[in-house]
Parts: sequence; C-alpha cells; structure tokens
Amino acid sequence: MIFSSATFVFLFLPLTFVLTLIVPKYWRNAVLLIASLIFYAWGEPIFVLLMLFCGFVNYLFALHLKGDKKLLFWNVFFNIGLLAVFKYSDFLISTFNSIFSLSIPLLGLPLPVGISFYTFQTMSYTIDVYRREIPPQKNFFDLLLYITFFPQLIAGPIVVYKDIAEQIKNRRMTRKDVAQGIERFVYGLAKKLIIANSAALMVDKLFALKDGGTLSAWVAAVCYMLQIYYDFSGYSDMAIGMGQMFGFYFKENFHYPYTATSIVNFWRRWHISLSSWFLDYVYIPLGGNRKGVSREVTNKIFVFFLTGIWHGAAWTFIIWGLYHGFFLLLEKLFLKPEKWPKVLCHTYVIIVVMVGFVLFRSDTFLQAFTFIGNMFYYVPTGAASLSVVRSLSTPYFMFTMFWGILFSTPLIRKFHLNRPSGYIISAAVWILCLLTLSATTYNPFIYFRF
Repeated sequence: MIFSSATFVFLFLPLTFVLTLIVPKYWRNAVLLIASLIFYAWGEPIFVLLMLFCGFVNYLFALHLKGDKKLLFWNVFFNIGLLAVFKYSDFLISTFNSIFSLSIPLLGLPLPVGISFYTFQTMSYTIDVYRREIPPQKNFFDLLLYITFFPQLIAGPIVVYKDIAEQIKNRRMTRKDVAQGIERFVYGLAKKLIIANSAALMVDKLFALKDGGTLSAWVAAVCYMLQIYYDFSGYSDMAIGMGQMFGFYFKENFHYPYTATSIVNFWRRWHISLSSWFLDYVYIPLGGNRKGVSREVTNKIFVFFLTGIWHGAAWTFIIWGLYHGFFLLLEKLFLKPEKWPKVLCHTYVIIVVMVGFVLFRSDTFLQAFTFIGNMFYYVPTGAASLSVVRSLSTPYFMFTMFWGILFSTPLIRKFHLNRPSGYIISAAVWILCLLTLSATTYNPFIYFRF
C-alpha cells in the first residue's frame, strides 16, 4: 500500500484516524500498532514476521546492554547481518563471481520493503540505550509502535527513538495539529502526484532509449532532479503531516537542498535524517574531525561509502556515494566555495548534484557515462528521443515543471497567506490531487526500493 493510492487515501488513513479518535486514549497506541502491521502486511505479508522478529530481538538486546560493548557488537552484527543477507547477498556473490571467475548461484531473496529504514531505527535505539542516553523500553508493544508506525515505516524519515519516546506515552491530538497535518499531507501528495509523476514519465522514457543526445540528456537530468526531490520530499511531507495528525512530531527531512552553496551544505539539507544518523552513529564515534586531517578524510570517505551502499546493492550507488565524498574533500582542502560569489556556488552545486543523480538513476556505468558525456559534448538527439521530448512537452508538463523549479526554492515563502486563504488553496490542491489520482497508474515512491 502506498500513500498515493486510492486505497490508502480513501480507506486506510481515514479509517485509522477515526478509530484513533473514538477509542479511549489508552487504546490509541494499540490501534496505531495494529494499523501499522496491517499497512505493512498489505504488501509484505511474509516479511511482517521478519520485522516483528527484528523488533523483538532488539528489544531483548536493549534490556541487557547496560554498557556491555560485546553485547552491543553482537547487536550491531545482528542488524547489519540481517540487512546484508536480504539486501546485499546477491550483490556480494555476483562481485565474487566476477572477480574470481566463479559460478556461485545467487540466493534470489526478495528485498523486504523498508528494511533499510527500520533497521537503522532499531540500531539507533539500542546504541542510545548502550550510551545511557535513554532507558530501555520495557513495554515491547510501545517499542514495536516506534519501529512499525506506518507514516515513516517504508521510506522514512529515519526517526530516532529518543525524539519521540515521550510522545509514544503522552501526546495530544489537537484540532490545530490535525488541520496542519492534513494540509502538510495534501501538499506532499501534490508533490508526488503532480510534479514527481509528471517528471518521471519523461525520465523513464528517455533513460529507456539508446539514441539520446545532448538535448535529451539535459532534459532527462533536469527532470530527474525534480522527480527524485519531489518524490522523496513529498513522501516525507506526507509522513510528517500524518505524524502530526496523530500527535507525533517528526523532524524535517529536507530544507531546499537545491539552494545549497556547497556539497557540505547540500547534505545538511538533503535527506537530513540519514545524514544526521551517519553523523551521530558513525562519523563522530570514528573520531570525526578531531584526530587530524588524514583521519577526517578517511572518516568522510567511509561514511559516504556507507551512504552509497545504503541506497542500493549496486556499484553505481557506491560510486555515487564516493563521488559526493570526493567533492566534500575537494571543498575542504582546495575549492573553499564559501569564498565564491553565491551565483557561482549555486551553479557549481546544481551541476555536481545533477551529474551525481544521472549516475544514481542509471542502471549501468555505461549508461551513466553515455548520458554524462552527451551532456557536456554535443551529440545530436536521435529521432526516437526527440519524439519523446516533443510529445511529452505539453503545456501541462511545462507548467508543472515551472512550478516544480519555483517550489524547490524558498521564494514561495515570501507570499504569506492568512488561514482562510491557506485553507482555500489547500482545498484546491486537494481537488487537483483527486483528479490526478483518478487518472494515474501505479507509481511507487523511488525510496521504496531502498
């Protein structure tokens, strides 16, 4: 079940919300827990058992950690091992087969949806218990609600237990929070259905063709930047909005990343929950920048290697992560973009990020290098690709991409709306979403596969 499906919008979400409102307060967690398990089991009926097993094992570990490093090691080994078996086993086998000319059969295990997210959440919980920053949760069902809560279960944001521990026990569902949460959900839905899906149609068709040239490469690259931003930030907006409807407050996951003035600044604005997780649980424990330049360089390279491989079991993702790590080091040691004119800074960031996303989107290195080469060395666009660009560049598409570019900047914040006007615009956006939803086909969120 996805947030942008009719089943979710018209049945699951309103039913869950109404049930949460009418039951006594002490039953609200039970309603949300049952709803979350149904939500996950809707598409993953078998792997819901894996998630429950993962949650229970981490629950037991946390109860007995008490500063025990060996027990923490085995806890991390369990979580990383679980993730490795389902997400990376075939990738590792294929790599060994290629290097050593072997023919070890692949396991062919399906990837449980959301495993990268809920694994990181459970690890942050047990590590914080080990650090004595929080006490272990003795109520297994409260911990399970934290792990499985459906708004952030599948594609984040990655929520740290200590940020919502008190909210699990004590929270209120106020009219103001419900209204603001619904509004945030509607705008997130609009990001996905109207902008991301429109851009996706162009991107998918151009990446599937082999006669692309300079024009089609730039169109595909720009459209993919808009697609992945509105797809993922739209999901985060919907998750944050739904959390607020139920009395939970999640931290922001995006802050206008395409207005960044450096790659360092970009990663402070893009997928903030993942960047913060690696900062708190990997980079700082490794020593951060406190042990000399060479150690700092090593730590950053390692963190961005992990960032790349977290996104997917493919060398394109790993190189994409290292690519960003390389530019972070260039900025630290040589480029110093904070001294540049702002226009030059923004241009530099957009080009670096755009090239990186072409690599991120490509199925193979050959496809990535072909697209990137076409972007910076003029190649006439073939008839098939040119036909796609012409046929899809409708007034509606151009209008949508224009608003996509505009809304990716804080410029829109200069237009302050009072509440009645804001609600009218939200209602209009909701109607547009309904019209789009009625005509759309299944189009999952990009981060579902991570």
